[in-house]
Amino acid sequence: MIDSRAPRFNQTVIGGLSVVALITGWWGILAVLALQLLVGLTLGRRYCIPCVTYFQLIQPRFGEGPLEDSRPPRVANMVGFSVLAVASLCYAVGWTTAGIVFGGMVAALALLAAITGFCTGCEAYKLSCRLRGHPFVSCPIPGAPRS
Repeated sequence: MIDSRAPRFNQTVIGGLSVVALITGWWGILAVLALQLLVGLTLGRRYCIPCVTYFQLIQPRFGEGPLEDSRPPRVANMVGFSVLAVASLCYAVGWTTAGIVFGGMVAALALLAAITGFCTGCEAYKLSCRLRGHPFVSCPIPGAPRS
């Protein structure tokens, strides 16, 4: 379980910096974002700069938000990492248009999620659960009454 505002903050950072990378042509930003997602996915949130920023600076001032299952945002981060890595690779080999397309997809979907709360990667994860015959059921909150 995670604070539901943490992924929204991460999506704001990823989306905003992706837009900066696309506008300025500094594709290295996309590579850094991909690396940061990989670090967070493999080593945990204490090594993820946006996560540390949220949990050390923002959450203490506003309190913990509603809790949500961490699996859908984790899968969305895996997809985001993959697409950012492809965008960076495209830029690196000179396929600028493809890099813009992939980087733009990440920017658009991350900002959509940050603004509206609709996470395409999260919904894809939930749909994949249903398609595999295991409807998505959120992890129960420890100590919460069952309804």
